[in-house]
Amino acid sequence: MKRSPLFIAVAMALHIPQFNVLADDNIEVIEVTGSYFNNYKVDKAKGATRTNASLLETAQSITVIPSSIVDEQLATTLGEVLSNDASLSPGSKQRNREVFNLRGFSLSSSNGYLRDGHQHWSHYQQPIEILERVEIIKGPSSLLYGQSGPGGLVNMVTKKPTTKALFNIGADFDQEGSTRFMLDAGGALTEDEDLRYRGVLVKQDVTYQRSYQLNEPEDEQRERDRFLGALVVDYDLTENLLLSAHYDYTNDKAGLDTGAWLDDNGEVIGSSKTIRDMSWAFTDITVENYGVDVNYHFTSNWQVSFGYNEQYFERQRFESSPKRPVDFVEGDSYQSKPYDRFDDWQFKTVFVDFIGEINLFNTEHQLLIGANSLDYYYGQLKVKGDTIEHTFGDIEPARPDISYKDDDSLYTSEYDYYGIYVQDLVTLNDQWQLSFGARYDKQNKEGADNESLVPKAAVMYHPIDNATFYFSYSEGFEPQSSETINDDTDINYGMEIDAMTSEQKELGTKWQLLDDRLMITASYFDISKKGVLVTQTIDHPDYESETTQEGEQRHKGFEFAAQGAITSQLFVMASVMNLDAKYAVSDKYQGNTPVDAPKWSAALWTRYEVTDNLAINAGAFYEGERFADNDNTISKDSYTRVDVGATYSMDISDYALSLRFNIENLLDADYVIGGGTSNATAADGIGYRLAVQLAF
Repeated sequence: MKRSPLFIAVAMALHIPQFNVLADDNIEVIEVTGSYFNNYKVDKAKGATRTNASLLETAQSITVIPSSIVDEQLATTLGEVLSNDASLSPGSKQRNREVFNLRGFSLSSSNGYLRDGHQHWSHYQQPIEILERVEIIKGPSSLLYGQSGPGGLVNMVTKKPTTKALFNIGADFDQEGSTRFMLDAGGALTEDEDLRYRGVLVKQDVTYQRSYQLNEPEDEQRERDRFLGALVVDYDLTENLLLSAHYDYTNDKAGLDTGAWLDDNGEVIGSSKTIRDMSWAFTDITVENYGVDVNYHFTSNWQVSFGYNEQYFERQRFESSPKRPVDFVEGDSYQSKPYDRFDDWQFKTVFVDFIGEINLFNTEHQLLIGANSLDYYYGQLKVKGDTIEHTFGDIEPARPDISYKDDDSLYTSEYDYYGIYVQDLVTLNDQWQLSFGARYDKQNKEGADNESLVPKAAVMYHPIDNATFYFSYSEGFEPQSSETINDDTDINYGMEIDAMTSEQKELGTKWQLLDDRLMITASYFDISKKGVLVTQTIDHPDYESETTQEGEQRHKGFEFAAQGAITSQLFVMASVMNLDAKYAVSDKYQGNTPVDAPKWSAALWTRYEVTDNLAINAGAFYEGERFADNDNTISKDSYTRVDVGATYSMDISDYALSLRFNIENLLDADYVIGGGTSNATAADGIGYRLAVQLAF
């Protein structure tokens, strides 16, 4: 049952910061006056250097999105969080997962994401309720993390245990009847606070605006059912030794929506609310992560960090798999090719880092010496059904009687890799710093073994204490799917294939202004991805083609960002990017622009604190015109989405209550977000979210 905006406005939602009560009269209590709300500015991003270097000492463009902004926006997916950085462009959202481009390069689900410094398999919508912040690390990052794409990485930093008692409960709702109930609790389990915990529980039911076409009086809207449970425990074994253990469990089941179909003008064919998949198509995902982390300070200047994580990802996907015919128009028939598939991914990651500070020849050195590894396994079972011919308006075909359990063969893929890295941040004097490092990486995979050695170097100049100019050079690599060219009709059949490599040159500056309340950054980057396979047809009596590694993709651009407090009442997070992305050398797309790589993009989110208890928010998110195909024949129009919101917080006895009301897509803009001609994401219309949260 749908609810009117008036009903929802009265239903009131909520979100609140964290408050703690000190019951011990012997403890000195410092009263803090002013805003209920957190600041936007963050000074460090550990994922960028794996050390405690500040952003002013990091010669790389970094964006950190804190939980305060996530909470204000009532974000429920990682995509909603990442929209705050203009360098990230959304792609298709088909099959209940999100895809992104960073600086125009796609982020791989296997090596484009980190959680607390561990590589994280992200083939599902991330549980953002357990995150403290999201770090966007731009440019090749293979030095510290091994194989990764040219655009960069997204590091998700999880919430940590607290010493003070924390108990927050909340609920939010939208106009479609979606609900999300949350519990966030933490505190000390012992009197001396050496044993602490943090736990999060989430139950979410989502009703989407898009609908399956069942030819009934009311079409059936797509739905999603998600449960999340997470627990982290910290234990101070000694004053210098910390042991941490974590576990989280996600079950996420949703109807399938593989996206809208576009015509030759980049417009959605038919209604933007129409789902081409059958209503019986679904995906059911179960993910578990567990592991331990150890941090030991063995001297005042040296520490060692160890981390281990296992991730188990199981998914059943029962597809109707609709296929868009060439020149399809509404009313034409189309085929669905159903199948039932089971996927089993297993990620095991380990890292050990030695971090220390030494003085040598009148210079200060912050050293990092470390190693990390990944053990990967994938298994698949799949059974196909008969092809279905369907026309819009006909009765929906019945679900085929097939099951992946009837597959008597198991496809598997396995590999492992490890890397050893060294990094040094050298402080020459108050104005000059140097940073350099190198990594050796070894992948073991049947038919695709690979070795790589990558460097990274940078120079930083600080004209004043709160400003930095920098130039950096970094490299990355991505192994190919096979070791050799295995097409026996190719003249280079049997030739060994090297890993694809990337390199970035970046020139930038960072300034902390207004008494260090506001961070301003600007950067120019030039990224090239080389070693891409290029196949050309040749005139030869014995061979049909010639494959080489001459392919190159080149992305150049400029970024500007501002984050923090402009006044004691006005806070801002803003960014803009200009991007020139091209296939510099390609057998198919020479000179073309990749899909979903807009020339201009921008993001703005603001908060104005009217009083200590009342704050209002406004934001605008812009994506320029983008291509929907690599042939560059079909483009999607530019768009701007405007969001607004307000939060009212109050104390009730010993409790803190917060009420929030947000409006998304205030102007009800009609546009296509990302994706290609057969899997585009059509934007939702105007939406309302309301939340209520109580902190004990």
